[in-house]
Amino acid sequence: MRLDLAYDGTDFAGWARQPGLRTVQGVLEETLATLARAPVALTVAGRTDAGVHADAQVAHTDLVPGHAVLTAGGVVPDGLVGRLARMLPPDVRVHAVRVAPPGFDARFSAVRRHYAYRVCTAPSGPEPLRARDTLRWPRPLDVTALRDASDRLLGEHDFAAFCRPRAGATTIRELQHLSWHPSADEHDVFEARLSADAFCHSMVRSLVGALLAVGEGRRPVDWPASLLTATRRSSAVHVVAAHGLRLVGVDYPADADLADRATVTRAVRTLDR
Repeated sequence: MRLDLAYDGTDFAGWARQPGLRTVQGVLEETLATLARAPVALTVAGRTDAGVHADAQVAHTDLVPGHAVLTAGGVVPDGLVGRLARMLPPDVRVHAVRVAPPGFDARFSAVRRHYAYRVCTAPSGPEPLRARDTLRWPRPLDVTALRDASDRLLGEHDFAAFCRPRAGATTIRELQHLSWHPSADEHDVFEARLSADAFCHSMVRSLVGALLAVGEGRRPVDWPASLLTATRRSSAVHVVAAHGLRLVGVDYPADADLADRATVTRAVRTLDR
């Protein structure tokens, strides 16, 4: 069963279930288990950190006979989304529930993730209604320099300098898109938009931090790309605050290709050098 959902990450200790902490996974699994009258385990497309938001997160759960209340005759019962809306807290919403096609895996079947990061350079800071999802940056930014530095990061690289290491995990990623856009209706607000086949831990926030250093003139335009030769995390890169970051989309291949995509994704990548 596939769930499409959104959440305000401000009051969550991230996606992943943690003992004694309020997490998105924990809240959702407890609510679904109450409906199903049986334990429910979720797999997610992208595990967000504490404070990170999601406009378009995707998760799945493997149904067992005890979960019959969640499906009837192989289809999702009418009104399930409404029941979840009544039971869930206001900072997490399930927008759609459907029976997933064969081979679907929310994490490993994904071909890319899309993130956005909002920055406000106005002296007064972001507007009150956007304060929970927008970083206040107290110095002006050169958007031309930001875009030039961003273009040099595109492609498949080892992003070790921008990632928190995890045992046994690769830091090789294909960064497919990275652009900066002034807000159409907010003064001194900019949004970075990033897309990749996957992102390693803290990669987006580290990339944005490095680029902001270029945008305010503290670092040269070629500095972020020069770090791609590093084999470990760079202490010179500032990791910006979590609350400016949102997961805004996850892409999947055609149904017939879901299982094959999951097999490819599980393979650990190396760079040919």
